[in-house]
Order: sequence, then C-alpha cells, then structure tokens
Amino acid sequence: MSKTYFGRLALFATLLGLCVVVLGAYVRLSDAGLGCPDWPGCYGHLVVPSDEALIAKANAAYPDRPVEAHKGWKEMIHRYFASTLGLLILAMAGIALARRKAADQQVLLPLLLVAVVIFQGILGMWTVTWQLKPVVVMGHLLGGLTTIGLLWWVTLRHRRWFQDGVPASAAMRLLALLTLGVVVVQIALGGWTSANYAALACTDFPTCHGAWWPQADFAEGFVLWRGLGINYEFGVLDNPARVAIQLTHRIGAIVTLVVVLGLAAALLRHSPSRAARRVALAVLVLVLAQFALGVSNVLFSLPLPVAVAHNAGAALLFLALVTLNHAMRPVPGPNVGV
Repeated sequence: MSKTYFGRLALFATLLGLCVVVLGAYVRLSDAGLGCPDWPGCYGHLVVPSDEALIAKANAAYPDRPVEAHKGWKEMIHRYFASTLGLLILAMAGIALARRKAADQQVLLPLLLVAVVIFQGILGMWTVTWQLKPVVVMGHLLGGLTTIGLLWWVTLRHRRWFQDGVPASAAMRLLALLTLGVVVVQIALGGWTSANYAALACTDFPTCHGAWWPQADFAEGFVLWRGLGINYEFGVLDNPARVAIQLTHRIGAIVTLVVVLGLAAALLRHSPSRAARRVALAVLVLVLAQFALGVSNVLFSLPLPVAVAHNAGAALLFLALVTLNHAMRPVPGPNVGV
C-alpha cells in the first residue's frame, strides 16, 4: 500500500468526518436526536420501519416514542455516515500497521484515532439511551472535532503540505495554540447552548430581553450532571438558567472574536510567509462569518440553514487553526513524525 494511497484515504476521511459533524448538527437542530429511541438500529432494525405491521410493533415497544419516519431517517443517515467513517479509520490503522517499517508512515495517530472513534460510538449510544443528556451531547460534538482534527493533522503530515513550515517565533506559536484552545472552548459553549435549548433564551441583540444584564441563573445553567432517567429533549431548564448559558456564549463569542482577530492581524502584519498570510486571511473571514451567523441565529429565530451553517463554520474555523498550528511545526527531517 503506497504512501500516496494512505494520504488520499486520510484526506477523504477528513472530508467525510466534516460531513458527519455537520450532519450531527443538522440532526440535533431539527429535533431528530431521538428519531430512533434505540441504538445502533432504529426500533430494532437497520432501517426505519416502513411496513404498517413493523410500525405497529415499534409503537407498541416504544409507546412514548412513536415512529416518526422523517426524524428516524435523519438519525439513521447520520449513523450510516459515522459508521462508514469508523470503518475508514480502522482501514487507515490497518494500513499504518502494515507499513509501520516505512520511514514515512505515521502509526501512533492512526491508532489513536481508532480509540477516539470507539469512544465516539459510545458517546453516540449514550446520546440516545441517556435521552440527549447535555454533557454527553457536548462531549459528542467535541469528540467529532477531535476526530476531524486528528484526521486533518494526519493528512497534512502525510501529504507534507506546508513541508517547509511557517517561520514563527515561540511567542507566535504559543498565541496560535492558545487561539485554538479559545475556539475549542467557544465551540464547547455552543454545544452546551444547543444541548440545553438556550439558543433563543435571548431574542434580541446585543441586549437580552431589552437589558444588558438580565436575570440569569449561572449556578443552575452549568450543572453538568443531573442523574439518569431524565428526558432532555427540548430542555429542562427554566429561562434564567438558559439566559445564563446564552450570555456566557455571547461573552465567549466576543473574546473569541478579539483573540482570533488579534492572531490574524499579527500574522498579516508580521509574518514573512505567504502561506501563513493566506491561512490568516481564511481564519479572519471565517471568524467574522461565524459572528455574523451567530447574530443572525438570534435575530431571525434560529433558522435551520443558518444554524447548521454556524456549526459548519465552527468546524472550518477549527480546522483552519489546526492548519496554522501544523504549519508552525514543520515535519522534522525525512520522517512524518507520529
């Protein structure tokens, strides 16, 4: 198996992983997260029941969750894509082990990806069986980002893009890494906001209910664990707790905007590398688009295409910053590292 084939497979897996993340957002935002009340099948089948007898049997088995085919198919299509991604990652790990003696072959990261995708499968199961518990939904989102981030890193390393690296001082590398961390925290806050159905806790902007600091219950809004047996579909928090989550996400958005703009400005002004300036420009465009989409979600009452685009934009911004951090850490010598 050639190095070129492995690199192409890693790139395809990254693109598929991005599709899985966006599909997951679409499923969640269209209220189809419990379209199939069991896992890994749907009412005990690998497809959504369509025969009248099967539907009747499914409804009898899950009286509190009657068959809604349109929601079930959204959930199952997401699972089909995620399963295909898992198989691709297993194939990559197998190829990596088979080529482990080759000097240009990564091994540790493909094996780590297998562990990550297995844990992602567990989180996917818990998302359903624990009825959309917010900490699990948020964890599932972060696991998806981890998956595509590692896949993209493998792709960049193996295809030797930015092979010569981007000249950067230690301070600039630290700033790029901290900016990536800030974006990850903000994405986690976005996941927490969505999982707790707090995206429309404030329906105006920049104020909330006409006030700069409305009544908000931060202690209740950020309880991570409330036990099992609770159905979190459409949320369980009262409005002050949801307002607290929304306010925190807004503050995080401003902090993220400032930090990312600062990094982009520093690179555009000081970096001698054309590649760095191009990535910085992409990061600049993406963060401004993200802020605009976030505001649009509030002002236009969370239209589904805008909300999904906001999730896709977050993933692209994350990948752009992964690219920048990779470029600042060039491949050492003739090898591709881990």
